[in-house]
Amino acid sequence: MTRVLVLVAPGEAPLPGLDDLPTTVELRTVSSESDLRTYLPQTDVLVVTDFRTDLLERCWPAEHRIRWVHATSAGVDALMFPALWDSDVLLTNARGVFDLGIAEYVLGAVLMHTKDSFGNLALQRQQRWQHRETRLAARQRALVIGAGSIGSEVARLLSALDIEVTGIARTARSAEHFSRVLASEQLDKALPEADIVVITAPLTDATRGLINHDRLARMRADALLVNVGRGAIVVTDDLVAALQAGQLGAAVLDVVDPEPLPAGHPLWELPNVMLSAHMAGDFIGWRQALGEQFLANLQRWLADEPLLNRVGRGK
Repeated sequence: MTRVLVLVAPGEAPLPGLDDLPTTVELRTVSSESDLRTYLPQTDVLVVTDFRTDLLERCWPAEHRIRWVHATSAGVDALMFPALWDSDVLLTNARGVFDLGIAEYVLGAVLMHTKDSFGNLALQRQQRWQHRETRLAARQRALVIGAGSIGSEVARLLSALDIEVTGIARTARSAEHFSRVLASEQLDKALPEADIVVITAPLTDATRGLINHDRLARMRADALLVNVGRGAIVVTDDLVAALQAGQLGAAVLDVVDPEPLPAGHPLWELPNVMLSAHMAGDFIGWRQALGEQFLANLQRWLADEPLLNRVGRGK
């Protein structure tokens, strides 16, 4: 009997799509600390949908039989606590499910900025009819920090608008949809050349605080910054200062640090900022897609086949 435990946040619905599990699988969904502590040591496969608390880290048992942990997100920073990250437990993620939704969000942000939708909405609220000229998206240059599956889908959609897309990754390489992919050491040189900077990278020790005062100062004064990666990749206070000083054209932020953004924070009021509640990839039906993705991988697990979407630890 394979015991599968699904950890959800309190008040969150169970992961859909798992109704037809084989009779050899025992499924249990938990959301409380007491239940998690009870059932975690008896678990073979753990599915994590709660990424906003440290519940799993607090309850991780010293002795257990867990062999596989699946994250229902592309980023796995919430699972990078030492007891799990340094273990031999297999780790997989939801790579691929959110790519198109996030890329469409970025595309919308780019068009909104290029066509000055911020200005249109402000003038509409003032009931002012003011003719203006706006830029073309075509022939602009975008820099995508994070050239993985999400970054590649962003590059595909932006390049369809005749935007030249450069990627930033740990190492330089050629990649479809990118004009080039530069090594991370080339970031400082590439920033001043970009009209649009898009963050799709995961949160790691290397990316935490990556976009700080110095790097914001390297960006064009009319540039657009779009963050669909993780909030802590950008130093929030430095971003606010750059926007207030006119050192940056605009920011579209699906993720922020801290998250959720507290009431009264300056980002709420800046006229050249759009915020969304960590929802760029959450299309209608995304939870069903996550359940189906896990179920397909579980079938591979039960058949002793290699799992898809394995996350490397860089060891």
